[in-house]
Amino acid sequence: MQIQISTDHNIEGNEALSAYVSSETEQALSRFSDHITRVEVHLSDENSDKKGGKDCMKCVMEARLEGRQPTAVTHQATTLDQAVKGALNKLTRLIESTVGRSGNQRGHKAEPPPSGLDIPEDEEENDDL
Repeated sequence: MQIQISTDHNIEGNEALSAYVSSETEQALSRFSDHITRVEVHLSDENSDKKGGKDCMKCVMEARLEGRQPTAVTHQATTLDQAVKGALNKLTRLIESTVGRSGNQRGHKAEPPPSGLDIPEDEEENDDL
């Protein structure tokens, strides 16, 4: 699983931030690593010009699952840490439901009717003759 991190011009994208986001992402999505080819993480400060405000840090995560269209989530919070963890929680739930749904459909087979119930009525009447 490849992890790509980008920041807007209001957030300093240093190695420590990249290492932190990569580590959190790998840990949260490790059980889906066979299904995920790439995760793109976009970090931004929505209210940088206002210097503050509630829920100004934004994290957008896009996961590319094998054989599927990209899936994206967004989370806004007061800190980058909260924004990253919130987006990871949303993305984990979304991937769980997507991968789980496809697994259920692959394993679902039409069950034959219970024995004895599939005998047409015409045949039952002929048995009495």
